Amino acid sequence: MAKQAVLLVNLGSPDSPSVPDVRRYLREFLGDERVLDMPAALRWLLLEGVILRTRPKRSAHAYAKVWTPDGSPLIATSRQVREKLAARTPVPVALAMRYGQPAIAPVLAQLVADGVDDILLFPQYPHYAMSSWETVVAKVFAEAKKFSPALRFTVVQPFYAEAGYIDALVASARPYLEKPYDHLLFSYHGLPVSHLRKADSSQVHCMTAPHCCQTCSPAHATCYRAQVFQTTRAFAARAGLDPARWSVSFQSRLAGEPWLEPYSDHELERLPGAGKKNLLVITPAFTADCLETLEEIRITGREAFLTAGGKSFTHIPCLNDHPKFIDFLAGQVDGWIARNTAHKNASVL
Repeated sequence: MAKQAVLLVNLGSPDSPSVPDVRRYLREFLGDERVLDMPAALRWLLLEGVILRTRPKRSAHAYAKVWTPDGSPLIATSRQVREKLAARTPVPVALAMRYGQPAIAPVLAQLVADGVDDILLFPQYPHYAMSSWETVVAKVFAEAKKFSPALRFTVVQPFYAEAGYIDALVASARPYLEKPYDHLLFSYHGLPVSHLRKADSSQVHCMTAPHCCQTCSPAHATCYRAQVFQTTRAFAARAGLDPARWSVSFQSRLAGEPWLEPYSDHELERLPGAGKKNLLVITPAFTADCLETLEEIRITGREAFLTAGGKSFTHIPCLNDHPKFIDFLAGQVDGWIARNTAHKNASVL
């Protein structure tokens, strides 16, 4: 009989907010060919010759602002999610990070040592991107080959429009939406435009065809931008939002090439002048609060908004370990177990 387990994988964090640890983390993260999508030699020159000379100190300062007694907020929250999900499922639940610790390789090695040969791989990314969901899947598969060719995987696909995910988002935001506000900004992680075009196998739709995200296309299966718009529309419909009181923006860009617009930092400076003085910001691309939500939005974004004339700024926390999110995760696991059981029963018959 196969022994099953669930493997949750998220982005990761440095071991500490020290400059050496942040530099080590950034070298692994930005050294990923699916993150900095360029020829290997050019990526190395950019990373070692430019980015790692200046960015580790700035990023270490940012990490220090959000570090907790339990360490990285992303890691601490992910552990809580793992524990709560494990309490809801009949199979073991493991946790790994794409970059940093706990690393994917030793976690897989331990699962194999425990006799596991059937794994539900659950990337904690609601939307497809080569620099998030895809790199997790590719890394897990590459490492798995080193340990056991018999390992079998079922991969949870991007869940950007799943009813349980939308319900969890709305439930987590409801207490904030019930208070007075002028505007709700959906701030999603940004991507280079080139990543969208590369993910479009047709090469004629994403960021090329007019109204590409509103026009049905097979390209949407791997289009981050189309998927975040679907999440937003589903949330707005489920929550009963006034279309005039919400908008979408993109954060966390690197200089050097076009990224998805509008930029969140620009919007935070613009909105007060447009009469949006009392702002809510939600960050649905992140399932757990991390540097990008806590420092970039809750601290730096808030300061920018208030400096531009805003009156109140509230960042709605990520799903983290919200009960509805645990319900969604557990439902996905239960469905996988049920499908496997039905398949085995059918095979016996």
